[in-house]
Amino acid sequence: MTDIDVAVTLLDRVQALPETGRAIPDAATGETIGYAPEHTVADLDDAVARAKAAQPAWEALGHEQRTALLLRTADAIDAHAEELARLLSREQGKPLDGPNARFELGGCSAWLRESATAELTSQVITDGENDIAEVTYRALGVVGAIGPWNWPLMIAIWQIAPSLRMGNTVVVKPSEYTPLSVLALVSVMNEVLPADVLIPVVSGDREVGARLASHPDIDKIMFTGSTATGRKIVEASGANLARLTLELGGNDAGIVLPDADPQAIAEGLFWGAFINTGQTCAALKRLYVHDAIYEQVVDALAAIAAQMPMGNGLDGGNVLGPLQNAKQFEIVKRLVDDARARGRRIVTGGAPAPELGATFFQTTLVADAQDGDPLVDEEQFGPALPIIRYTDVEDAIASANRLDVGLGASVWSSDRDAARAVAGRLRAGTVWINSHGTIHPKIPFGGVKGSGYGLEFSVEGLKAVSETRVIAG
Repeated sequence: MTDIDVAVTLLDRVQALPETGRAIPDAATGETIGYAPEHTVADLDDAVARAKAAQPAWEALGHEQRTALLLRTADAIDAHAEELARLLSREQGKPLDGPNARFELGGCSAWLRESATAELTSQVITDGENDIAEVTYRALGVVGAIGPWNWPLMIAIWQIAPSLRMGNTVVVKPSEYTPLSVLALVSVMNEVLPADVLIPVVSGDREVGARLASHPDIDKIMFTGSTATGRKIVEASGANLARLTLELGGNDAGIVLPDADPQAIAEGLFWGAFINTGQTCAALKRLYVHDAIYEQVVDALAAIAAQMPMGNGLDGGNVLGPLQNAKQFEIVKRLVDDARARGRRIVTGGAPAPELGATFFQTTLVADAQDGDPLVDEEQFGPALPIIRYTDVEDAIASANRLDVGLGASVWSSDRDAARAVAGRLRAGTVWINSHGTIHPKIPFGGVKGSGYGLEFSVEGLKAVSETRVIAG
């Protein structure tokens, strides 16, 4: 049986019949991949009730048995990695090659293994003869995991893995744009997990998601997506005081200091901005470059961009794909068209690529952009990078900090101490030096300001899906 045959079989396990489901298109070609099941609020209520009923027994297994099951689940993902990657590539649009679909599946099993084995032990705070205070961590109950369409599998694992490890059960609500790959991932995981520990709920409308956020039996909501939707989740969760981890929109700034080597940093800058064709929350989305090396950086980036093939994700060699959906395509087109109308310099790209498909947009570098341009101030979430010239690093720091977002930022320099001094003044959850968007399961990750709150990854991520209990006396 070929890889494609296996992928079809896995899809058939999770998709609905055409007459009862919602057609999901191939992001590159527009052809129908399969049919997503449609669930109602009543279906969600049933899923939450089942997850709540299954949770005590799952928690009672203890860390050792849960860890063993999660490690077996990671093995199952690895066994199905190629067929999951092919389905992901078609549904989301990202190519198989490069830091894309196969890379994402590798991240799924890596994060799952790290969450399964990270140690979170009780802590003795005071230890007097008659005064012992110990901090312990217990499961919260049922976690609602609401995911995005840009990294649908890996972000689902970021939400699912720590929650399950700590003894919670999880109800998953994938994006309506990428439900099939998430359903397939959950199906693979449920080959190993006990019944009702992990339950997906899929719907093409917002009613089910709104009910999940406000459900009285949901103890924690984990959400990755736009700031606007995040605010609605905060409001909806108020009635039951569900705990929240929100990873919201970013418009990450990068600052290139005058001592940087343009050739040495060009590829890092490119992938910081254009990984997943720019559709990444913590991608580099506005680049501030010192006047002394401005043109050299622009030219070096343009040379890298010219080498990066774009096309159908299933065709070997492509590393850039389409915008996942028509709505996002229109956002990118509007912002680039506006930059052109303002007289900004289109260095590369600047237009759709209809010969590749309806939602492909050329890899675009826009030089001489300015703060206040919509392409600079709005999160483009696509393959278009504005480059802004500065002469005083104080102005660059002020520009980087001026927007109400703070997911990530970066500083690029040949002097690490100088870079760290600037990094310490940037308001972002993570500030990278000479890279952008590089994440690791052992390093906490989260945003500030309008980019959300709460930490994921590492032991801090386990604490975020736990109930802290102090035993004193």
